[in-house]
Amino acid sequence: MTDATPHQPTLLLVDDEQNILSALRRLLRSEGYRILTANCGAEAIELLKTETVDVVMSDQRMPGMAGVDLLRVAKEMQPECVRIVLSGYTELQSVTSAINDGAIYKFLCKPWDDAHLKANVAEAFDRRRMVDENRRLTRELELKNAQLHKLLAERSDQVQIRSEALGVFHEVLEALPVGVIGVDDEGVIAFCNSAAVAQLDGHPVGLGMDANAALPTELLGNVDSVELNGRRLRVSRTRLGQRSTSRGYLLTLLDTDAFRAGEGGA
Repeated sequence: MTDATPHQPTLLLVDDEQNILSALRRLLRSEGYRILTANCGAEAIELLKTETVDVVMSDQRMPGMAGVDLLRVAKEMQPECVRIVLSGYTELQSVTSAINDGAIYKFLCKPWDDAHLKANVAEAFDRRRMVDENRRLTRELELKNAQLHKLLAERSDQVQIRSEALGVFHEVLEALPVGVIGVDDEGVIAFCNSAAVAQLDGHPVGLGMDANAALPTELLGNVDSVELNGRRLRVSRTRLGQRSTSRGYLLTLLDTDAFRAGEGGA
Protein backbone atom coordinates (compact mmCIF):
# COMPACT_ATOMS: atom_id res chain seq x y z
CA MET A 1 0.00 0.00 0.00
CA THR A 2 1.41 3.40 -0.98
CA ASP A 3 0.96 6.64 0.97
CA ALA A 4 -1.50 7.80 -1.71
CA THR A 5 -3.76 4.75 -1.20
CA PRO A 6 -6.37 5.32 1.51
CA HIS A 7 -6.38 2.64 4.20
CA GLN A 8 -9.69 0.87 4.59
CA PRO A 9 -10.45 -0.01 8.24
CA THR A 10 -9.57 -3.70 8.50
CA LEU A 11 -11.11 -6.23 10.87
CA LEU A 12 -9.69 -9.72 11.39
CA LEU A 13 -12.20 -12.29 12.69
CA VAL A 14 -10.82 -15.56 14.11
CA ASP A 15 -12.98 -18.55 15.06
CA ASP A 16 -12.71 -22.26 14.43
CA GLU A 17 -16.43 -22.46 13.66
CA GLN A 18 -17.20 -21.37 10.10
CA ASN A 19 -20.85 -20.62 10.91
CA ILE A 20 -19.72 -18.11 13.57
CA LEU A 21 -17.43 -16.38 11.08
CA SER A 22 -20.23 -16.25 8.51
CA ALA A 23 -22.66 -14.78 11.03
CA LEU A 24 -20.18 -12.12 12.12
CA ARG A 25 -19.37 -11.24 8.52
CA ARG A 26 -23.08 -10.81 7.72
CA LEU A 27 -23.56 -8.65 10.80
CA LEU A 28 -20.61 -6.36 10.16
CA ARG A 29 -20.31 -6.20 6.36
CA SER A 30 -22.55 -3.11 6.16
CA GLU A 31 -20.27 -1.15 8.54
CA GLY A 32 -17.69 -0.37 5.87
CA TYR A 33 -14.93 -2.58 7.24
CA ARG A 34 -12.58 -4.70 5.20
CA ILE A 35 -13.12 -8.10 6.82
CA LEU A 36 -10.50 -10.86 6.94
CA THR A 37 -11.20 -14.27 8.48
CA ALA A 38 -9.13 -17.10 9.90
CA ASN A 39 -10.18 -20.50 11.30
CA CYS A 40 -7.31 -20.80 13.78
CA GLY A 41 -4.48 -18.91 15.43
CA ALA A 42 -1.88 -20.08 12.90
CA GLU A 43 -3.93 -18.74 9.97
CA ALA A 44 -4.44 -15.46 11.78
CA ILE A 45 -0.71 -15.08 12.37
CA GLU A 46 0.01 -15.65 8.67
CA LEU A 47 -2.47 -12.87 7.82
CA LEU A 48 -0.88 -10.53 10.38
CA LYS A 49 2.45 -11.01 8.63
CA THR A 50 1.15 -9.47 5.40
CA GLU A 51 -1.90 -7.37 6.30
CA THR A 52 -2.26 -4.19 8.35
CA VAL A 53 -5.06 -4.96 10.77
CA ASP A 54 -6.84 -2.36 12.89
CA VAL A 55 -9.00 -4.66 15.04
CA VAL A 56 -8.66 -8.38 15.81
CA MET A 57 -11.63 -10.22 17.32
CA SER A 58 -10.92 -13.81 18.27
CA ASP A 59 -12.74 -16.71 19.87
CA GLN A 60 -11.05 -17.94 23.05
CA ARG A 61 -11.47 -21.71 22.86
CA MET A 62 -9.86 -22.92 19.62
CA PRO A 63 -7.77 -26.01 18.82
CA GLY A 64 -4.02 -25.45 18.75
CA MET A 65 -3.93 -21.92 20.14
CA ALA A 66 -6.25 -20.16 22.56
CA GLY A 67 -7.57 -16.75 21.68
CA VAL A 68 -5.62 -14.91 24.40
CA ASP A 69 -2.38 -16.52 23.20
CA LEU A 70 -3.11 -15.43 19.65
CA LEU A 71 -3.85 -11.88 20.80
CA ARG A 72 -0.59 -11.75 22.73
CA VAL A 73 1.21 -12.67 19.51
CA ALA A 74 -0.84 -10.04 17.64
CA LYS A 75 0.24 -7.44 20.18
CA GLU A 76 3.88 -8.27 19.46
CA MET A 77 3.40 -8.24 15.68
CA GLN A 78 1.15 -5.16 15.41
CA PRO A 79 1.16 -3.37 18.79
CA GLU A 80 -1.39 -0.76 17.74
CA CYS A 81 -4.12 -3.14 16.59
CA VAL A 82 -7.06 -3.28 18.99
CA ARG A 83 -7.65 -6.81 20.35
CA ILE A 84 -11.03 -8.28 21.39
CA VAL A 85 -11.95 -11.71 22.78
CA LEU A 86 -15.37 -13.07 21.83
CA SER A 87 -16.17 -16.12 23.93
CA GLY A 88 -18.47 -17.73 26.48
CA TYR A 89 -18.89 -16.68 30.10
CA THR A 90 -17.04 -19.79 31.25
CA GLU A 91 -13.76 -18.47 29.81
CA LEU A 92 -13.90 -15.17 31.71
CA GLN A 93 -11.32 -16.18 34.33
CA SER A 94 -8.90 -17.46 31.71
CA VAL A 95 -8.78 -14.10 29.93
CA THR A 96 -8.58 -11.89 33.03
CA SER A 97 -4.77 -11.90 33.13
CA ALA A 98 -4.62 -11.09 29.43
CA ILE A 99 -6.91 -8.13 30.02
CA ASN A 100 -4.78 -6.98 32.95
CA ASP A 101 -1.48 -7.11 31.04
CA GLY A 102 -2.91 -5.21 28.08
CA ALA A 103 -3.07 -8.01 25.55
CA ILE A 104 -6.84 -7.61 25.32
CA TYR A 105 -8.79 -4.39 24.96
CA LYS A 106 -12.26 -5.87 25.59
CA PHE A 107 -14.04 -9.14 26.37
CA LEU A 108 -17.36 -9.79 24.59
CA CYS A 109 -19.59 -12.72 25.41
CA LYS A 110 -21.26 -15.37 23.29
CA PRO A 111 -24.06 -15.39 22.45
CA TRP A 112 -23.79 -11.74 21.54
CA ASP A 113 -26.29 -8.96 21.16
CA ASP A 114 -25.96 -7.63 17.61
CA ALA A 115 -26.29 -3.96 18.50
CA HIS A 116 -23.93 -4.28 21.45
CA LEU A 117 -21.30 -6.11 19.41
CA LYS A 118 -21.48 -3.62 16.54
CA ALA A 119 -21.14 -0.72 18.97
CA ASN A 120 -18.09 -2.27 20.63
CA VAL A 121 -16.39 -3.00 17.32
CA ALA A 122 -17.04 0.59 16.22
CA GLU A 123 -15.58 1.79 19.52
CA ALA A 124 -12.48 -0.35 18.87
CA PHE A 125 -11.99 1.27 15.47
CA ASP A 126 -12.42 4.70 17.05
CA ARG A 127 -9.71 3.79 19.52
CA ARG A 128 -7.40 2.71 16.70
CA ARG A 129 -8.06 5.96 14.82
CA MET A 130 -7.26 7.91 17.98
CA VAL A 131 -3.97 6.01 18.38
CA ASP A 132 -3.07 6.71 14.74
CA GLU A 133 -3.97 10.39 15.10
CA ASN A 134 -1.92 10.70 18.29
CA ARG A 135 1.03 9.10 16.52
CA ARG A 136 0.64 11.48 13.58
CA LEU A 137 0.45 14.50 15.88
CA THR A 138 3.49 13.27 17.81
CA ARG A 139 5.49 12.95 14.59
CA GLU A 140 4.35 16.38 13.50
CA LEU A 141 5.31 17.85 16.88
CA GLU A 142 8.73 16.20 16.72
CA LEU A 143 9.25 17.63 13.23
CA LYS A 144 8.19 21.11 14.36
CA ASN A 145 10.48 20.86 17.38
CA ALA A 146 13.39 19.83 15.17
CA GLN A 147 12.70 22.76 12.85
CA LEU A 148 12.46 25.10 15.84
CA HIS A 149 15.76 23.84 17.29
CA LYS A 150 17.42 24.34 13.91
CA LEU A 151 15.98 27.85 13.61
CA LEU A 152 17.09 28.73 17.15
CA ALA A 153 20.58 27.42 16.41
CA GLU A 154 20.74 29.52 13.25
CA ARG A 155 19.46 32.58 15.12
CA SER A 156 21.97 31.95 17.89
CA ASP A 157 24.77 31.82 15.32
CA GLN A 158 23.49 35.06 13.77
CA VAL A 159 23.33 36.75 17.17
CA GLN A 160 26.87 35.60 17.92
CA ILE A 161 28.13 36.95 14.60
CA ARG A 162 26.34 40.26 15.10
CA SER A 163 27.62 40.50 18.66
CA GLU A 164 31.19 39.95 17.49
CA ALA A 165 30.70 42.45 14.67
CA LEU A 166 29.31 44.99 17.14
CA GLY A 167 32.32 44.48 19.39
CA VAL A 168 34.68 45.10 16.46
CA PHE A 169 32.64 48.15 15.48
CA HIS A 170 33.01 49.65 18.96
CA GLU A 171 36.74 48.96 18.96
CA VAL A 172 37.08 50.69 15.60
CA LEU A 173 35.14 53.74 16.81
CA GLU A 174 37.29 53.94 19.93
CA ALA A 175 40.44 53.81 17.81
CA LEU A 176 39.36 56.63 15.49
CA PRO A 177 41.04 60.05 16.03
CA VAL A 178 37.62 61.53 15.26
CA GLY A 179 34.98 62.22 17.87
CA VAL A 180 31.77 60.23 17.26
CA ILE A 181 28.49 60.82 19.09
CA GLY A 182 25.33 58.86 18.36
CA VAL A 183 21.96 60.34 19.33
CA ASP A 184 18.76 58.26 19.07
CA ASP A 185 15.39 59.46 17.80
CA GLU A 186 14.37 60.47 21.34
CA GLY A 187 17.36 62.80 21.67
CA VAL A 188 19.28 60.49 24.04
CA ILE A 189 23.02 59.93 23.66
CA ALA A 190 23.41 56.29 22.61
CA PHE A 191 27.14 56.28 21.90
CA CYS A 192 30.13 58.53 22.57
CA ASN A 193 33.71 57.48 21.89
CA SER A 194 36.80 58.56 23.84
CA ALA A 195 37.88 61.09 21.22
CA ALA A 196 34.56 62.93 21.53
CA VAL A 197 34.80 62.96 25.34
CA ALA A 198 38.28 64.52 25.10
CA GLN A 199 37.14 67.09 22.53
CA LEU A 200 34.16 68.09 24.70
CA ASP A 201 36.24 68.54 27.86
CA GLY A 202 34.19 70.69 30.23
CA HIS A 203 30.94 69.37 28.79
CA PRO A 204 30.37 65.98 30.46
CA VAL A 205 28.65 63.59 28.07
CA GLY A 206 27.63 60.02 28.68
CA LEU A 207 25.32 57.28 27.57
CA GLY A 208 21.67 57.87 28.37
CA MET A 209 22.03 61.63 28.77
CA ASP A 210 19.76 64.13 27.04
CA ALA A 211 21.76 65.41 24.07
CA ASN A 212 20.14 68.85 24.22
CA ALA A 213 21.22 69.23 27.85
CA ALA A 214 24.66 67.59 27.65
CA LEU A 215 26.08 68.82 24.33
CA PRO A 216 27.41 72.32 23.80
CA THR A 217 24.78 74.61 22.30
CA GLU A 218 26.98 75.16 19.25
CA LEU A 219 26.66 71.50 18.26
CA LEU A 220 22.87 71.40 18.39
CA GLY A 221 22.37 73.38 15.19
CA ASN A 222 23.30 72.48 11.62
CA VAL A 223 26.81 73.92 11.70
CA ASP A 224 29.90 72.91 9.75
CA SER A 225 32.38 73.80 12.47
CA VAL A 226 32.60 75.08 16.03
CA GLU A 227 35.34 76.31 18.32
CA LEU A 228 35.52 74.61 21.68
CA ASN A 229 38.26 74.92 24.30
CA GLY A 230 40.35 76.89 21.83
CA ARG A 231 40.18 74.13 19.21
CA ARG A 232 38.44 74.32 15.84
CA LEU A 233 36.26 71.26 15.27
CA ARG A 234 34.80 70.38 11.91
CA VAL A 235 31.29 69.03 12.45
CA SER A 236 29.43 66.48 10.34
CA ARG A 237 25.80 65.62 11.14
CA THR A 238 24.35 62.49 9.47
CA ARG A 239 20.73 61.42 9.72
CA LEU A 240 20.46 57.67 10.44
CA GLY A 241 17.94 55.24 8.95
CA GLN A 242 18.70 55.49 5.24
CA ARG A 243 20.43 52.09 5.13
CA SER A 244 19.36 50.56 8.44
CA THR A 245 16.56 50.47 10.98
CA SER A 246 18.45 52.94 13.20
CA ARG A 247 16.89 56.29 13.99
CA GLY A 248 18.39 59.56 15.16
CA TYR A 249 21.63 61.13 13.98
CA LEU A 250 25.41 60.79 14.17
CA LEU A 251 27.80 63.63 14.98
CA THR A 252 31.45 63.40 13.96
CA LEU A 253 33.93 65.93 15.28
CA LEU A 254 37.27 66.41 13.54
CA ASP A 255 39.94 68.50 15.32
CA THR A 256 41.31 70.35 12.30
CA ASP A 257 44.40 71.65 14.15
CA ALA A 258 45.33 68.14 15.31
CA PHE A 259 44.63 66.80 11.81
CA ARG A 260 46.94 69.38 10.21
CA ALA A 261 49.64 68.68 12.80
CA GLY A 262 49.34 65.01 12.03
CA GLU A 263 49.70 65.69 8.32
CA GLY A 264 52.74 67.83 8.94
CA GLY A 265 54.34 65.13 11.05
CA ALA A 266 53.67 62.60 8.34
